[in-house]
Amino acid sequence: MQRTPKKNLDSLLHRLYGKQSSESLDLMSSHLLQSCEQLSAINHNPIRWDASTCVLITYADSVRDDGRAGLATLRDVLNTHLMPLASVVHILPFLESTSDGGFAVSSHHNLAEQHGDWSDLDALAEGRSLMADLVLNHISASHPWVQDFIQGAEPGRSCILTGSPDPCWEAVVRPRSSALFTTLLSASGPQQVWTTFGPDQVDVNWRNPAVLKGFTDLMQRFCRHGVSWIRLDAVGFIWKEPFTSCIHQPEAHRIVEVLRLLLDQAVPSGVLVTETNVPEQENLSYLRSGEEAHLAYNFPLPPLLLEAAISGKADLLNRWLRRWPQLPSDSGLLNFTASHDGVGLRPLEGLMDDNRLIQLLIRCEQRGGLISHRRLTDGSEIPYEINISWWSAMADGGIDPGHLQIERFLVTQLLILALPGIPAFYLPALLATPNDLAGFRRSGHRRDLNRPTFRHSTLDNRLRDPHDPASIVLDQLRTAMTIRSTLSAFEPNSPMDVLSDSREDAVVLQRGEGRDTIWAIHNLTPSRLSLRPSDLTSAGSVGPWCDRLQPQSKLEQANALQLKPFEVRWLQQEPQR
Repeated sequence: MQRTPKKNLDSLLHRLYGKQSSESLDLMSSHLLQSCEQLSAINHNPIRWDASTCVLITYADSVRDDGRAGLATLRDVLNTHLMPLASVVHILPFLESTSDGGFAVSSHHNLAEQHGDWSDLDALAEGRSLMADLVLNHISASHPWVQDFIQGAEPGRSCILTGSPDPCWEAVVRPRSSALFTTLLSASGPQQVWTTFGPDQVDVNWRNPAVLKGFTDLMQRFCRHGVSWIRLDAVGFIWKEPFTSCIHQPEAHRIVEVLRLLLDQAVPSGVLVTETNVPEQENLSYLRSGEEAHLAYNFPLPPLLLEAAISGKADLLNRWLRRWPQLPSDSGLLNFTASHDGVGLRPLEGLMDDNRLIQLLIRCEQRGGLISHRRLTDGSEIPYEINISWWSAMADGGIDPGHLQIERFLVTQLLILALPGIPAFYLPALLATPNDLAGFRRSGHRRDLNRPTFRHSTLDNRLRDPHDPASIVLDQLRTAMTIRSTLSAFEPNSPMDVLSDSREDAVVLQRGEGRDTIWAIHNLTPSRLSLRPSDLTSAGSVGPWCDRLQPQSKLEQANALQLKPFEVRWLQQEPQR
């Protein structure tokens, strides 16, 4: 017999907080469920995702207009220029914060003043879905919980995770090279607290049920204002156990289950997304049970695709694609290239040898990129991520950086449209934006190379100029996304077969089944490529082929298909007459 949400939640809470009384946990369970179920009446979207679903990643104030709220300006840009590419908009942290691009959240109640207020979020949600972040591991040192801790007052005093250097923490996996613990001067004297991500980001104590209650309240607040996709930032780090790596602990997985269950009650078509920039199998662990995340970021994809586009060799990418994971129904991967963070290197562990990796780092540095490092338990540091704009990364390594830059950029973006799962694009990348050297010089933070802002009027003029690279890129991707949304072969859970696992010049994917099958062919080299369509199928005699990306072109089976450098084709067999 199927268990009820109440019984499932009761079980999860008892496993997490077994030292609490059964009565208090039962009361907490009932309260959480009732408050979520009340929200379901205002969330009616019956479809979680389909072939038209596409995520746009952006900061609330990426586009600025004097005297206007960032969210209002963003809404204008989305409605004018980005509609097919923004059915879901991931607004990076927009609450009050003190650092780290919004990820040091100082208030769970108020939006940062420059972004607007909750009514601006409501307006942005009209006609689209929104994704917002729960920054689960930490809060700003200015957050009320931290101020309570300093004063020795509840509820914050017991919501902060205290700790100090000890041999039991020597195996902790770190995403940063800063100190693991930071001293705060409290009313009772100096106290050390966990700061996994830096001194302005104080870790919260998930052993206290009040922390779960606080983040559930925030999730519900988001849902009341049009958010139906929830991104769990840094979720792997939230539970610490002595003498372990303090990452992906079983309790972290149980907390994801709790949040999934509650989101399902609040927004039946909602989507829970885990963000874990770690080796592939660790990342997939949040999907395999079918009870945790709906989606996980496909972190091996950006570095593998970046290396293939720069080197002109797709062998590693094809080898990895060939073993695409089989996942439970109603779950999948969020496929992306660029994001607000750097290109993570931990997901390459076991997928790329040191020589290829070193060459990748050198080529990115030649294109103006920087390399960030993380500290290992022995005190040494190794590369952690590449900080570079995707547009700059697609520059040619020769005398003319712009040679084939648009074509190289587009093949990487079109490839993610052909993969199972959900495609996601980062706004500055779509706008063909080079490394923001001025922003980096102002802040000294390497990630600011790829976190630019735009003047609304200037951007609008660029996008109305048909010769501007941003206009060219957006025009082609809007067209591709419009076509994709009509093709059942590109449904998120449609099957995929990789037909190019022995090639290094192209990625050839077969998506869908039967008469709806699409063959997506990607030339990953700066040279022309000849390929026979008959090599794509063993179906015997077939009729002519059509290219869904170029509807005017037809190709008989006997003819060789000529692909220009970095060209993409979506082939489909036309019915025989």
